[in-house]
Amino acid sequence: MKNRLKVLRAMRNWSQADLAEKLEVSRQSVNAIETGKYDPSLPLAFRIAELFELPIEQIFEKGE
Repeated sequence: MKNRLKVLRAMRNWSQADLAEKLEVSRQSVNAIETGKYDPSLPLAFRIAELFELPIEQIFEKGE
């Protein structure tokens, strides 16, 4: 799954650790989501969308 997480995080000058703390996940989880190695659970995707105040569809999109 493709996502804009890295771009959105950078726009706020947050490190991966900052975002991980806000989402209550590990920094490694944030890295894995950003690099497409891991798709977040639906509850986590909703928390991400809520944190960035965007619809899920504007953060995540179906990849190849």
